[in-house]
Amino acid sequence: MPHFLVAESETADERDARRQHTGKSSGESYAATLEQLRPDARITIVAPADDDAEVYDATEIAAFDAVFVTGSPLHVYDDTPEVRRQLSFMRNVFASRTPSFGSCAGLQLAVAAAGGTVRKMPGKLEAGLARRITPTDAGRSHPLLAGRAPSWDAPAIHGDEVEHLPDDATLLASNAVTTIQAAEIRHDGGIFWGVQYHPELAPGEIAVALRRQSDDLIEAGLADTRDDVEHRAAQLDALHDDPGRRSILWALGVDSEFAQEASRRIELTNFLDHFVAATSADRSNHPTPLPA
Repeated sequence: MPHFLVAESETADERDARRQHTGKSSGESYAATLEQLRPDARITIVAPADDDAEVYDATEIAAFDAVFVTGSPLHVYDDTPEVRRQLSFMRNVFASRTPSFGSCAGLQLAVAAAGGTVRKMPGKLEAGLARRITPTDAGRSHPLLAGRAPSWDAPAIHGDEVEHLPDDATLLASNAVTTIQAAEIRHDGGIFWGVQYHPELAPGEIAVALRRQSDDLIEAGLADTRDDVEHRAAQLDALHDDPGRRSILWALGVDSEFAQEASRRIELTNFLDHFVAATSADRSNHPTPLPA
């Protein structure tokens, strides 16, 4: 039975706000997705940003088969206690040599922990869909992107982006809005696969995020009015309810790779297939006491 550690990148207030709108925190959403992909998995959720959170050192993290780092409104370039605690946690993840995966702020956190830089996107946002993501030469043969089309769209909503990858990192995919859409990072003996988009989220969850950030979308020029935002959110809700509805696919300009749940989750599935089976088998042969 694999044991996963899901790290919430949200603060307590942000978790409560997300639950009020979607019914789940980002960590709970991630856990629900992982439970669907690996029904036999045991999942522990931790919130490293909290000042009273249980602190996992590298040895304790090494008892897990994989670590997953969620997205959040966190800005990793802010020098706050919450960010410092998150960075310390991520450095322990690398030092533990436990394979890790993150999306959106999860990617940004791994980048910053390994010595790269993250910035506020200059005068823009990427919201709703990340369009025409394309693998680099390295990405075309990388197992993270196995099964991906030559170009694809993915759920996304972010106003920060990776500016510079750390040393010993590989850029795997880009698009016209955000240069670093997918990457592998090797640091301190550990390995991390991450994406700027959200393979763990369904269209309905992205719709909720758009509604919550209506003012930001209008300010960025992506929408003129709240009604415009609501219209796009309603389209995503409709796709969530009926992924095969051709009129909605046409209206959103997406194909089944975005609409169908299994293809949205390709990166997560590839990570699990590549790392977790081998790690679990090794743990069975060389058991390590799990944290209480």
